Amino acid sequence: MKMQKGILFIPYRYFVTNKKIFVFLIVVIPILLSAQWLETTIYVPDSLSGMTYPQCFTYNSVNNRIYVGGAYGNCVIVIDGQTNQKIARIPTGSNNCDLCYNPTNNKIYSSNYYNNNVTIIDGATNSVITTATVGSSPLGLVYNPTNNKIYCANHFSDNVTIIDGANNSVITTVTVGSGPENLCYNSINNKIYCTNWNNNNITIIDGITNNAITNVTVGSGPIALCYNSTNDKIYCANYNSNNVRIIDGAMNNVITILTVGSCPNALCYNSTNNKIYCANWSDNTVTIIDGANNNLITTVAVGRYPIAFIYNLTQNRVYVANYYSSSVSVIRDVMPGIEEQSTLNATGTMLEVYPNPAKSFFIIRLSQSADRLEIKMFDVAGKIIKSEELKGKNNRISLDGIKNGVYFIKVGDEIVKEKLVVTR
Repeated sequence: MKMQKGILFIPYRYFVTNKKIFVFLIVVIPILLSAQWLETTIYVPDSLSGMTYPQCFTYNSVNNRIYVGGAYGNCVIVIDGQTNQKIARIPTGSNNCDLCYNPTNNKIYSSNYYNNNVTIIDGATNSVITTATVGSSPLGLVYNPTNNKIYCANHFSDNVTIIDGANNSVITTVTVGSGPENLCYNSINNKIYCTNWNNNNITIIDGITNNAITNVTVGSGPIALCYNSTNDKIYCANYNSNNVRIIDGAMNNVITILTVGSCPNALCYNSTNNKIYCANWSDNTVTIIDGANNNLITTVAVGRYPIAFIYNLTQNRVYVANYYSSSVSVIRDVMPGIEEQSTLNATGTMLEVYPNPAKSFFIIRLSQSADRLEIKMFDVAGKIIKSEELKGKNNRISLDGIKNGVYFIKVGDEIVKEKLVVTR
């Protein structure tokens, strides 16, 4: 929550509406010309979790698990990073606004907005270790691996609480600007960055001394941060300015300003491909930025009101929490020119069709060996254009004589149709 001109302003992340929650659904959408894919969507509310309005993530690199916190449900749910299946529910405080991971001690931290505390979770057992009392209305969290410290931004206390990663005790409290929201860590220079919503700036904290070093002016409504360790840059999403400010990690000055979508409110860094992901709340999209040259790469459509990210280094996936969809979108980053669609049939066989768009051929790959399965290729009028028998798991299908256009692929009797674009 934020104060503006003497009036209490409640950000969209805290709004509540009555929404009908749909059953688990897998959606795979090709983003042409970009090699960025919305691979799947995981719907959160069910008999296991009972969570609605997901709004924060963290990734457990030791166990390859994703932790999701939400506005309602008083819990954190755990998703298997390999299978995308929900595997555990962990009780916490009310309104989990952020999560972070401590790989040194294999712990997860959840800021509980209405309880003014942080729940500390064992990453091996998914059980609660203890609860640490912090300031008023805790929001952002970040981990300092150099000094094994956890930082918690307390929105209405105008300060940051620092927690010892080993013994879970509070070390000290650092005064920052008005309305601290989000945090990120600079591993090269051992600095912590804190957005101050009401001051339109960022406070920089020394990771060793715990002292505030300086403030950097950014855009209106700074709400999210992330750090690019490859190029030593900090990215700040400014909710009211519809842009991202890029800051030099060594010099503490703004390098450039990028216009993104409407109401950017979350950021994430992909260290494998050196890309930054920006969630645009009002557009229901994610803008992807090149970490080396600061250029915009593409925009990916996701669920309703994206609000948080986490990056899965093991599978090279980015998870997006969609607040009003009560779902999690999964964006897959693949090699340029290799684009896939995946669908499960009734027996659990995975079908992949790629490349898509295709030129002279496409490949059908099955997770199980085909035994006289027939492929049929239809045009938009429903006419069969091509049919062929599949053998084994991988089949190369020629497109000789096939004109440019949109076609549909069907394999056997159980597998649903897949759309294929032919462009030469």
